[in-house]
Amino acid sequence: MKVLGIESSCDETACAIVEDGKTIISNVVATQIPFHKIYKGVVPEIASRKHAEWILPVVKQALKEANLTMDDIDAIAATNRPGLMGSLLVGFTFGKTLAWATKKPFVAVNHMLGHLYAAHLENHIQYPYLGLLVSGGHSIICKVNSFEDLEILGTTVDDSVGEAFDKVAKFYGLGYPGGVIIDNLAKKGDPKAASFPIPKLDEKEHKYDVSFSGLKTAVIHQCDMFWNEGYEHTTENMCAAFQETAVSSLVKKLLKAVDDTGIKTVVAGGGVAANSRLRAMLAERTDINCIFPPLKLCGDNGAMIAGVAYHFLSRGDRDEWNTTTCARIPQFKRGLSQVQKK
Repeated sequence: MKVLGIESSCDETACAIVEDGKTIISNVVATQIPFHKIYKGVVPEIASRKHAEWILPVVKQALKEANLTMDDIDAIAATNRPGLMGSLLVGFTFGKTLAWATKKPFVAVNHMLGHLYAAHLENHIQYPYLGLLVSGGHSIICKVNSFEDLEILGTTVDDSVGEAFDKVAKFYGLGYPGGVIIDNLAKKGDPKAASFPIPKLDEKEHKYDVSFSGLKTAVIHQCDMFWNEGYEHTTENMCAAFQETAVSSLVKKLLKAVDDTGIKTVVAGGGVAANSRLRAMLAERTDINCIFPPLKLCGDNGAMIAGVAYHFLSRGDRDEWNTTTCARIPQFKRGLSQVQKK
């Protein structure tokens, strides 16, 4: 089964063709970074306009690179949540219309399920496992029982880890996207230069939850207070210390979930899964099997959407033509099994 997947939840116009939920035949991503860089963050109006301009050429390019026509495509999928509403509507409406016009089955896919599935595209992974979903909008630790069934253990109580990276980078004028820039600068600095605070949440109520708002405030407004004696006040040192604190707080809660559940396989997904320190820190734990997507699949892409859609289609699921988009997903509830497709 060849599925054409479309992703446009934020600022990447993406389309991919995946066979049987595993084999990537083509994967095209048009990035809008140059258009948002001047504003040091994504401007929703610009994002949606660029999607409208690029969606048809990107889909055509995906078909061309796969050496296929629409007659060879068995089904079409598109992201319908969560994300920027204007951006979502462009890719989703295009995908749904294309499916209707070509009489193909259509499936709406939750963007979060896609990020967790990205690692499956190049790895054979058995359920259940612990998922670490980290991006600009989410920081989630969950037990993954199937491709659609997430049991949420913990999440952020305020900012996501990706948001904290981007806001620190914006405040210091480091550029956009902030996560990548801080990661690169941190490699030239010393993480021991500053001792930023890790928020202490109530263990009973927030056992696996994380918080990044206080850390962000400390780095932006109180940085000098936490500087350790004998270290030069450089941007590289600040980035290294900030990144070490942010990643350590995530890994600490994740490893607590590993110990409590006894599940030794961890799968990461989302843009922050590309962070080099996060990868290195988890690689140091030889007692767990940590699986990351390749760097090209950490960011938004159509392959992860097509991959998830294959499993819905395989059991006969189809979405109605009145299915629409939603900027958010239902509030995650810890301890409850979440089917997050619609």
